Amino acid sequence: MKKIALIIAALVFLTGCSNGGASKAEESFIAGSGAVTKIKASDRIAAPEMSGMTLSGKNFTLPKGNVAVVNVWASWCSTCRAEEPTLSALSRKYSDVQFIGILTRDNPVNAEAFERKRGTPYPTLIDDSILIGFRKSLPVNAIPTTVVIDRQGRVAARISGAVTVATLSQLIEEVSAE
Repeated sequence: MKKIALIIAALVFLTGCSNGGASKAEESFIAGSGAVTKIKASDRIAAPEMSGMTLSGKNFTLPKGNVAVVNVWASWCSTCRAEEPTLSALSRKYSDVQFIGILTRDNPVNAEAFERKRGTPYPTLIDDSILIGFRKSLPVNAIPTTVVIDRQGRVAARISGAVTVATLSQLIEEVSAE
């Protein structure tokens, strides 16, 4: 009897060490710390052009001349899911700022269902190759990552990890005041 209990305990322990069938995307997931990085206006470089197909099946091009908030996310990312209400609320509060999502390492069907259920008010592009364009300024180094772009189309700041109302509001207001 003791032997059977020992075998069962060993199996439970080994099962707990497995990845539970996680996708490759989840295995390479890096969580951000919420660190904020700002770039002085004189040192900023252009953000990549952001255009393509959205989760809702429409073509979208990020308009120039406005402050923009770009959120990189995935529907399987619990931090991304948790910050969505904050991003949606701020996109409504700052109606003169263009919010846009970029889906990465995810199934567009799952992400579209998530956005539809939540009523996310801004578009999400499904082409994560756009992220390569950030490599010379503030690369997307975690999921989620949120980047603020100034009126000249330059990368002004990055939040690596979950946004908060206070932090993102402050960045939007600072960049908008320039």
